[in-house]
Amino acid sequence: MKSALITGITGQDGSYLAELLLSKGYEVHGLKRRSSSFNTGRLEDIYRDFHEHDTRLFLHYADLADSSSLWKLLYELQPDEIYNLAAQSHVRVSFDLPEYTADVTATGTLRLLEAIRATGIETRYYQASSSEMFGASPPPQNERTPFHPRSPYGCSKVFGHFATVNYREAYNLFAVSGILFNHESPRRGETFVTRKIARAAARIQSGLEDKLYLGYLDARRDWGWAPDYVEAMWLMLQQDEPDDYVIGTGETHSVREFVELAFACAGLDWRRHVVIDPRYYRPAEVEVLRADPTRARQKLGWHHSVEFEELVARMVQSEAALLEPMEVGAGRTSWQAA
Repeated sequence: MKSALITGITGQDGSYLAELLLSKGYEVHGLKRRSSSFNTGRLEDIYRDFHEHDTRLFLHYADLADSSSLWKLLYELQPDEIYNLAAQSHVRVSFDLPEYTADVTATGTLRLLEAIRATGIETRYYQASSSEMFGASPPPQNERTPFHPRSPYGCSKVFGHFATVNYREAYNLFAVSGILFNHESPRRGETFVTRKIARAAARIQSGLEDKLYLGYLDARRDWGWAPDYVEAMWLMLQQDEPDDYVIGTGETHSVREFVELAFACAGLDWRRHVVIDPRYYRPAEVEVLRADPTRARQKLGWHHSVEFEELVARMVQSEAALLEPMEVGAGRTSWQAA
């Protein structure tokens, strides 16, 4: 039985990746940060108490900001594969918390790579790089496009990316980076713009809210379906030689388009409900990100499976499903919080 360690297992990508690996027969271990509130909601469908004999998913307290916890865990587990998905990953928040973002997203990656090198374990390592590293570089962006990050988050990811390349070249580690463009799902955090839009559309349709406050609507992104992207992560670690890959759909759509489609799914005119709030503007904006995933298609055989319109519809439908049917007014059907 293969074993895998996932940092960031409680996040969107981590939960989908854990499901994928379990379906392939892996024993899966995940890092969990200590918190006064439960943060494992995305894992509820697959988590089983460790006292049960047939469980293959285990959570461990550790943190990328704590080297000793990483060393101890690697010594104990000796995983066949390591997926580093943990980060302070909110781009706008990274401007408010630049030092923390760098400590976890950049230096945290270095701590993990150094733990792998120093313990001498035989493993394959995946680094979650980001399209935000490209920043102001003109599209389409591929593995040879120069990086020009426009946020502390993007800068931190560039450091982590090149640290991975350096450890691969200097210490012969099987280490790869997946440069993933935006990928979404109903498990996206509620403060991320796509989930924020989908949630607002459903709640406004139900009469629970009336306004949605957003920032810059003309930023264009390459949006895909998150479960497709964790499949690409796994494929990268199954190759004969380590390499870096851009993962995306090759299409771009604006935030405005996302809003229009989401509100249309709810039968609403978005212009009656969306308000621009300059407080959501970034100090430095990234205008256009569009992937050129040619290498991933040719070498990994990877392709995205969900188109943009379907992605938006799935997210809005998921938000609506969280609201129970109820009768409102003269026969009007809406939802209330479940």
